[in-house]
Amino acid sequence: MAARKSLSFGLALLCSACAVAIGPPPPRASQLAGTGDPRFRASQDLVLEGLEADGRGQTERARSRFERALQVDSSNPWAYLALARHHLDAGRAGRARQHAERAAVLFESLDPPTPGALVHCDGLRGAALALEGRDAEARPLLDAAARSAPAIWGDAHLSPDELR
Repeated sequence: MAARKSLSFGLALLCSACAVAIGPPPPRASQLAGTGDPRFRASQDLVLEGLEADGRGQTERARSRFERALQVDSSNPWAYLALARHHLDAGRAGRARQHAERAAVLFESLDPPTPGALVHCDGLRGAALALEGRDAEARPLLDAAARSAPAIWGDAHLSPDELR
């Protein structure tokens, strides 16, 4: 845990030095609540419940809500994004990266697109790579996330509340 905090602090300093906002803040999962078809709405409600539980430290409940969200709508990128964030906080970098990559593919395929959502995917992939000790690969992703969304990614970490 101390190593993770040290790594996060070092990355935050590196990222904050170059953090200049270049666009609107990335969307939050709650901004899409009540939109889309019934499957997406039900799935998104589960994502929001999971993020709420994650924020309270109820990690097993959070994980089950995210997994249920994918059962309801396997094309919901927010469910993959929330799972990526959840796995990263649990120290499971490989799983976090896989889910972030799946979220990115789904976000890119949306019509209409969700502007700014990919910053979370890049930030989570970068944080997962950093957790694996792959700093040279992580740095460009974390720097880009911090430049795009300094209020969220300036500390190189995405909290449940920042995603919710």
